[in-house]
Amino acid sequence: MSPISIVAEPRVAASKGLFALIREDVGCVAQRDPAARSTWEVVLLYPGVHALIWHRIANRLWRGGHKFTARALSWFARLVTNIDIHPGATIGGRFFIDHGAGVVIGETATIGDDVTMYHGVTLGGTSWSVGRRHPTVGDGVLIGAGAKILGPISVGPRARIGANSVVIEDVPPEMTVVGIPGRVVREQRRRSGPDGRIDLEHHLIPDPVGDAISVLIDRIDFLEARLVHLQARVSEGSHRQSGDNKP
Repeated sequence: MSPISIVAEPRVAASKGLFALIREDVGCVAQRDPAARSTWEVVLLYPGVHALIWHRIANRLWRGGHKFTARALSWFARLVTNIDIHPGATIGGRFFIDHGAGVVIGETATIGDDVTMYHGVTLGGTSWSVGRRHPTVGDGVLIGAGAKILGPISVGPRARIGANSVVIEDVPPEMTVVGIPGRVVREQRRRSGPDGRIDLEHHLIPDPVGDAISVLIDRIDFLEARLVHLQARVSEGSHRQSGDNKP
């Protein structure tokens, strides 16, 4: 797959104030989690929201040169939420981590606006190099539970990463990736409902391996039927030849 250059780093973190970002982070939860019943419930009881609030503060400390304090705050957030976000990671607006347990986001990771992520997701690095070594995730991406996105790759806007997929190559916009290693498949489905809410049916994903096996089974059935037909014709020809040779 060719590299993707259209995934830009989110500018929202620099253009909006801290409280405006946090207000958007809290407000987006109701659109993506049917279990959210009130704003107070989201603010007080959602570890994904707590981890993001701590990260917003730690990231500003990190960019301000207070590296140790930022790492200490990040460590505390991991201790209380079980979500590990490096303070150097760049995260856009309205980011939602559902459930959150076991999420890891590396230092040079970049996440766009309106991204939804489930538990067990890793945005990890694959290199000792000092530069960019973590993924860039475009706007509106949905990442299923347990998915691993590794290395300095790009995930295009509105792409979908299936649960437990391992992604090691660029993903074009609005495509779906499934499997280990991840395979890109085209999926003609709406990404949002009529009310603007994000489509959360991340279990309805294509199965390219199953499709390939189904095609192979159909081909084998065809070849077996053809072989039976040819064997019958050969047998019929043999009987005719033996009958013609009789005195």
